[in-house]
Formats: sequence, C-alpha cells, structure tokens
Amino acid sequence: MSDAVEDGSVPPLGTIYCYLTEGCNLACRHCWLAPKFDADGSGHAVLPVDVFEGVVREAKPLGLSSVKFTGGEPLLHPRFGDLVEIASKAGVSVQVETNGLLCTPETARLIAGAPRPFVSVSIDGADAATHEWLRGIAGSFDKACRAVRNLSEAGLAPQVVMTLVRENMGQIEAVVRMAERLGAGSVRFNMVEPTARGADLGRANALPGVEELVAAGRIVDSDLAARTRMSLHFDIPQAFRPLGRIARSDESCGILTILGLLSTGHYALCGIGMQVKELVFGMAGKDNLSGIWRGSRVLGEIRAGLPQRLQGVCGRCLMNSRCLGACLAQNYYRLGSMWGPYWFCEQAEEQGLFPSTRVGGTV
Repeated sequence: MSDAVEDGSVPPLGTIYCYLTEGCNLACRHCWLAPKFDADGSGHAVLPVDVFEGVVREAKPLGLSSVKFTGGEPLLHPRFGDLVEIASKAGVSVQVETNGLLCTPETARLIAGAPRPFVSVSIDGADAATHEWLRGIAGSFDKACRAVRNLSEAGLAPQVVMTLVRENMGQIEAVVRMAERLGAGSVRFNMVEPTARGADLGRANALPGVEELVAAGRIVDSDLAARTRMSLHFDIPQAFRPLGRIARSDESCGILTILGLLSTGHYALCGIGMQVKELVFGMAGKDNLSGIWRGSRVLGEIRAGLPQRLQGVCGRCLMNSRCLGACLAQNYYRLGSMWGPYWFCEQAEEQGLFPSTRVGGTV
C-alpha cells in the first residue's frame, strides 16, 4: 500500500467523483454545474475510457474503494458499460447519480452486477408538471419513474433525490409515498446550492428560505421518517439535525477522502472545478495521481485546516469536526475562501435561527 495511505497526515483516497460528460439531456433550472444541453450525448466531450482506466489503476494503491458516476448526465456516456466493467474488475464499488431518462432495464441490470452498487434518481415532484417545471423537458417525469422501477426490478433499492424549491415544498410527503410505490429504498431531500443556475433561482425568489427548510427538515426527521419503511435523508447542515440522526450516521461531504475527475480528464476538488479553475489540480495521464493526492497545496491546506480554520458561525459551531464546513467548494465559489461560513448557517445566524445549543465560544 502507498505511503500516502500509511501517513497519518494523508487520508486514503476513498472515492473518485467522475463527471463523465459536459452535456446533459435535461435543462434543470437549479443545476450548480450548468452543463450544456445535449439531447443524445453526441455534442460534448466525455471522459475517455482509457483515462478512467488509468486513474483507477493509480488510485487503487491510494485506497480507492468506490467511484461515483455523475455528470452532466452519466448515462449519456457512449461507453458507460465499459466504465462499469473497469470498476468491477478492480473491485471498486459503483455509485450512479442519474436523471433516469436513459436507465433501461438492461442498464439497470448492468449496474446491479457491479460491486456494491448504489443508484440515485432525481425526481422533484409527485406529478409531471412540478418535476418538469424544474427539469425543463417534457416526458422526463415518466422516464424517471420508470427508471426507479427498472432499478428496483433489477434487485437494487434506488434512492429518489428531490431538490427543494418553492414550487414543490408542499409535495414532500407525496414524493415519499410515490417513491414507496416505485420500489425505492430511500429518499434524499437536497437544498439548492447558490451556484450557477442555483444562484439565478435564488435571485428570482424561487427558493425556500432558511426558516422553511429548517421546519421541513424537522417534519421529515421527527414525523415522516417514522411513517415510512424507507430511510429519509434531509440534506441540512449537521447543527440543525436531531441528535438521534447524528448518532446513527455521519452524513458529511467526505471532503477529506474524495477527489473529482472532470470529463476533460482534469483532477479537481469536485465538480466545482468546472466553475472555479483554482480548484483544478492537474491532468490524468499526465500528472501522477499519487503526487497530486499527497502534494496538492489545496488538499494539504484542507487537511491541515479542518476544522480549526473555519470562520464565522461555522468556526464556533460545536458540530464542525463532523460537518467540516458543510461545503468548502461552495464557500470558495461564494467568498473566494474555503474557510468562510457556509451560506445556510450564516443566514440562519443572521435570522436568529442557528441552534444556540450547537454554538461554542467566539472564534
């Protein structure tokens, strides 16, 4: 095993987030990456298969245990099956984040045959009108629902991901009931990050406020979770989560053990590298991955700086050793610094909504 894993200052590289294509076959109003519209996947660059194979080979000695295929829309990649096969042969678990439009029964069975597979499908409402208002393409609701059924019939327990906007806040329980009927195993509720198109939605007053989100999270955690067989995950900073949920799981970004691989072959902190070039570290096949993982200035600063360099309410929060600033990439995009307070927590403090029991001394 590489000395990068044995050295206590350098954690293992557990997961590579693979952004397989610059294109997407939806036109979502909220997307934090703002990929270019690409109906059939032929219009934009995709991650070369040989590049991915080389990355997996270099990453295994660093501790690689999983890859996450995301996008754009990952199923647009013309050789998606080859990517799954490469990961499978390496014994690496496969995660897929998809909008479901191209998830046929054959594709579902392909993914189900990979090591420890996990798939999430985005469905943003309990009806076509709501989902398609956000996702921008007619017919996408029925295809997403069919994808969940296909995955369930292939033996998987897919996760439905609902992104919360003002338009769909009243449909949270309806989406849970729909997910049950489709055969999903869990539902995740995501906030819109104020990045790229998400920032545009915020300026249009189309997003729920902090108070609405905190209230919705409490309902999901304290009421709805007890009335469903599925696990529910409300993506809100850990300071706002009930202690029971915090004790059961450590749902944080995992920033210390992940690396992004963009469709161009560039290594980046995550997909934010598409928007912020300072968070791009090198090129696969040209730059040695071990050298990047051990020697990147940005990665070294993150390892040395968390959580003690976090500022504002995040610096004072008693949960910061678990939360790790919620999203350093978002902090950098918004403030030009990874250490500034996460936008949600900052707004909550300004509005008197940050839990007083989760704040320590002044930093």
